[in-house]
Amino acid sequence: MLYSVLAIQPAHAQENMNIVINENGTQHTDTIDLPAGMTYPLDSLLNDWKAKTYIDLGKDCSTSTTNPLFSDSVYIDRLSRMPVIMEMPYNDIVRKFIDTYTNRLRGQVAFMLSACNFYMPIFEEALDAYNLPLELKYLPIIESALNPSAVSRAGATGLWQFMLATGKLYGLESNSLVDERRDPIKATWAAARYLKDMYDIYKDWNLVIAAYNCGPGNINKAIRRAGGKTDYWEIYNYLPRETRGYVPAFIAANYVMTYYCKHNICPMETNIPKSTDTIQVNQKLHFEQIADICHIPVEEIKSLNPQYKRNIVPGDSKPCILRLPTETISTFIDNQDTIYAHRSKELFKNRRTVASVDAKTSSGSGKVVYYKIRNGDTLSNIASKYGVSVRQLRQWNGLRNNKIRAGKRLKIYR
Repeated sequence: MLYSVLAIQPAHAQENMNIVINENGTQHTDTIDLPAGMTYPLDSLLNDWKAKTYIDLGKDCSTSTTNPLFSDSVYIDRLSRMPVIMEMPYNDIVRKFIDTYTNRLRGQVAFMLSACNFYMPIFEEALDAYNLPLELKYLPIIESALNPSAVSRAGATGLWQFMLATGKLYGLESNSLVDERRDPIKATWAAARYLKDMYDIYKDWNLVIAAYNCGPGNINKAIRRAGGKTDYWEIYNYLPRETRGYVPAFIAANYVMTYYCKHNICPMETNIPKSTDTIQVNQKLHFEQIADICHIPVEEIKSLNPQYKRNIVPGDSKPCILRLPTETISTFIDNQDTIYAHRSKELFKNRRTVASVDAKTSSGSGKVVYYKIRNGDTLSNIASKYGVSVRQLRQWNGLRNNKIRAGKRLKIYR
């Protein structure tokens, strides 16, 4: 199916685009939801600790505000020459996504080119281990704009935007203290396994990344509605709105990360991050304990260990991994006992035990008497007679309400 796009305008805070499509001689308007990674303002991306620490915004990298114009044939030629396995076809929908990246999102592209220094080695290692196309390393660009703290409106989290259930299915732990979807390394290896599983089902990479966006159930439904066709562009009209823009956005992301220089975009200046290493933690540990004794900012510890949601490493539950700058590891090892003890009562206020209330001694000496209920008795009258409360009478006798019956006996502690 060939598409010709006549017009495209951003709408709703640039979260979707209205596209007028020429299809088989007729026109219709299609609304495509932009992938989440195309909706984050640059300021939010630069708030990440790594970005603030290692990306130098003060150095002018000569990114021009002018985007050169190229003919369709130039785009077709450039896409065809990229060293990729996945199909990267060109049409006017792809062109409009390229235009979005190279015009309105120029600043975000310059940021992501710099952030690649932090994450691409991690992505490439996992993809290579599973023998997957390395161009998939640009999937987090349209998922999260390489923002490790990204959380979608639907609750998808992290660089690879895993939903909670899918993350757990692929071994990513999530509880009140830990969310491994935020861990760049663990989430990347989980994403590689998921992509491999999807390819084993569909044998088509465009369908695989479409399934990554909307789930295999929606892809299977679109295939059925399209009469069994298994080409992304032939099931396009049956896909959810965001998924209709997902593959074109992925193609555009690969294009712009390859040919950014041609569009007068250059990466923001990036300093080399500190080398890091990991240590196993077997006790409960708070980031502030590490910060105080090892003299390292809490924000740095959080950035290196984003999976710990409350700044607490629950090592007493099971052995946990803590990542620190290499030069801090020896300080931590040499001072472990001091670190674990430091401010522990202040930082961990949940009590291990509490004294239980002994019902027998909650009133008087604990001597028990039994009272036989008479006609006309009420719990209130009996409680007043023995100097106890109605609540105590109900507690001692297992009563759910204030109803009593003549002839029964009540147990009373005095």
